[in-house]
Amino acid sequence: MINSSVFDYINVLDKAADAAWKRNEVISNNIANIDTPYYKRQDVNFEDELERALGYSKYKTMDAKIRDVQDEKLAPRVVNDYSGFSYRLDYNNVDVDTENVMLAANQIKYSGLMSGLSNEFQNLQAVCKSS
Repeated sequence: MINSSVFDYINVLDKAADAAWKRNEVISNNIANIDTPYYKRQDVNFEDELERALGYSKYKTMDAKIRDVQDEKLAPRVVNDYSGFSYRLDYNNVDVDTENVMLAANQIKYSGLMSGLSNEFQNLQAVCKSS
């Protein structure tokens, strides 16, 4: 992590991209275990952690919220999703169609995050050139 207020958005976007990458791995693991009896699907909980880190104050600007984020505490958590639920006889709760949709949505999210990171670096580069 880069420790400067100039890089606050970059640090948060980096953490979000790491979480999206981790979610791709977890979804791929779910698909790989589609036929494993008693396997329970997993997911990554990052959005709740980010929301908590940003705080709930409606009187702060987004810049102030991002500045206050303690990004070293901002980490994706792998959780069992619907662990008590199973509609299959082998107690596995993974549905391949749902996983593929979630994988496609997450890949779009990851692409957007990478584009955001690229834009932030382009902004920094533009500022450095104009100085």
